[in-house]
Amino acid sequence: MHSTTIGPDGPDMCRLGLGCMSMTGSYGTADLHEATATVLEALDSGVTMFDTGDFYGDGANEELLGQTLAPYRDRVVLATKTGVRRTVEGLAPAGSPADLRRACEASLRRLRTDHIDLYYLARIDPAVPVEESVGALADLVAQGKVGRIGLSEVSADTLRRAHTIHPISAVQTEYSLWERHVENDVLPVLRSLGATLVAYSPLGRGLLTGAVRATTRYEPGDFRATAPRYNGDDLTANLAIVDAIARLATAKGATPAQVALAWLLARGSDVIPIPGSSRRPHLRDNLAALDLHLTAIDLDDIDSAVPDTGAQGARYSDHGIALIDR
Repeated sequence: MHSTTIGPDGPDMCRLGLGCMSMTGSYGTADLHEATATVLEALDSGVTMFDTGDFYGDGANEELLGQTLAPYRDRVVLATKTGVRRTVEGLAPAGSPADLRRACEASLRRLRTDHIDLYYLARIDPAVPVEESVGALADLVAQGKVGRIGLSEVSADTLRRAHTIHPISAVQTEYSLWERHVENDVLPVLRSLGATLVAYSPLGRGLLTGAVRATTRYEPGDFRATAPRYNGDDLTANLAIVDAIARLATAKGATPAQVALAWLLARGSDVIPIPGSSRRPHLRDNLAALDLHLTAIDLDDIDSAVPDTGAQGARYSDHGIALIDR
């Protein structure tokens, strides 16, 4: 299995991780039996990193992983996130030291482990200096409850400030062939620090697989129903990009998902995509990207197929955009 590390001195791990958010209903109805089978097949296939968050399914996602992976704890890198809480309006920041300490204890119980390998601050709390939040996470590292610290959706400036308090091993942000904002500032800073970029939504929340069309109706509870990028005129414009990638994939004898993932893998060994898969066929399709070689001509053709501005429309609702550190 193709491998890399988290940061310069982290454990060896597969170049592809498994994003688990969809296993407890973020994209519609959850099938817990199939989700469990998918986790186990991923493990048997050599996947190392399993990514979750304490606000995915209000803790149910961590519980699913904890129950499934506890017998194999020494074979996996458990990554989870905290620093937000659910309110009637949606997610809200919760990055105080007290919040983070309580959240860590709860995640340890749900994950059935005595330590979290990679613990992310999911969003920056504007009411709490990042130095205080990272300082609390550093205390958890000193106590042996956390192995490495990560941040999610942060600016380059915030990343630099956080790194002065404790080394940041990884930043998780949305990154795909049609969402490249991280390349402007954050990725260069990450590389200067020797940290890893963990790319979530590398398949454009399913659109880059070709599975979503203009006639698709999202199930109740599906996140995409509220995000402009996946609806109306924005969706129509974005499906033209998907169709262009699908044509390129056909010429390569591959699927659109494999091309999208192989493009990310070609960005460097310090980029780890974590495609969300809750079904075994999708997992198998994604893992085949590890053996798909894209030539320089292929990469140029892919870049030509995607507008310089990337996908059309905001990737979150206004509330979600407001939570992102910029």
